[in-house]
Amino acid sequence: MPRTLRLLDLFAGCGGLTQGFVRRADSPHSARYKVLAAVENDPHAAATYSANFGAGHVHVGSIENVHTDDVPSVDVVIGGPPCQGFSNLGRRAPDDPRNSLWRHYVRLLRRATPDYFVLENVPGFLHSPEWQLLQDESVDGALRQYELIPHVLNAVDFGAAQRRRRVIVVGRRRDMPRPPDPRAIPTAARRNVGDALAPLPREAPVGDLPARTLDASEGGVPGTFLTSELHLDRNLTELVRTRIRHVPYGGNRRDIPEALLPDCWRTHESTTDVMGRLSWEKPSVTIRTEFVKPEKGRYLHPTEDRPITLAEGALLQGFPLDFAWCGTRTSIGRQIGNAVPIPLATALADSLAQVYR
Repeated sequence: MPRTLRLLDLFAGCGGLTQGFVRRADSPHSARYKVLAAVENDPHAAATYSANFGAGHVHVGSIENVHTDDVPSVDVVIGGPPCQGFSNLGRRAPDDPRNSLWRHYVRLLRRATPDYFVLENVPGFLHSPEWQLLQDESVDGALRQYELIPHVLNAVDFGAAQRRRRVIVVGRRRDMPRPPDPRAIPTAARRNVGDALAPLPREAPVGDLPARTLDASEGGVPGTFLTSELHLDRNLTELVRTRIRHVPYGGNRRDIPEALLPDCWRTHESTTDVMGRLSWEKPSVTIRTEFVKPEKGRYLHPTEDRPITLAEGALLQGFPLDFAWCGTRTSIGRQIGNAVPIPLATALADSLAQVYR
């Protein structure tokens, strides 16, 4: 019988990492994962997590308020502390309070006593003072029983139809074998936008999410909605539609007549890629939290005159059509954009599972 590995997900979000671990596709004789507990501060994301992985083990609230007595012993701890303080898109403020949330990850990790842990963040994390502090903890501090193994990985190399570079720090308890590096897929097998969006029709109706709400025990959160139900266009102004119609395949805001441009686009060279179209034959750009807004980047559908939908963003992240979502449209977009691409998470799960064969 394959071994069942116990899993704890900290900063769980909607469950991108967990999805990759518990739904991993590998030999029927290799280890499997079962999530025992999860922590998520955002109630909408926590409701999404509960809808897909079970409600009984999710702590909804700040990680600072989780008592160590409530943390189970597990084999693997996973999680992605907030990355906005390290991201090139943010202020990169060294005093951003989110930068130190990894310390609570470490606090609960010590209680869980895992064989391995996986910490996910943006590449800027490796150039931050917090990374040096984390390394110090592995030398003579709270993590001294663990070796830290950092990787900078691009999700497209592991089967995602998206270019997304992430830092993955694997912690190995020093009495456990070093896991193999996550295995990239062959270049010829890499997926593109056309591959990812094939399950959905190209046309998307303008509309709202169904009027559906979870029961009072879940706080009245909107949902649940399947990924397939998120294939809805936004109600855009005619001016925005006109701008989009001027953008050819692979083009961007530079193709829009100047008379239709807002002043900020005429004067800021840094906004070149806004109103950009994705290409069928290429992977997408990184799916961020506001990917449904065409002014936020290259998020126009390759051939339809609209931004990509929530459903299309979810497929580009690797979520299945039957994944259940909770929250408003804005909240679900944020959950999708913050998630770890499922194929990358699966590659990490496969890497660790090989140790337990």
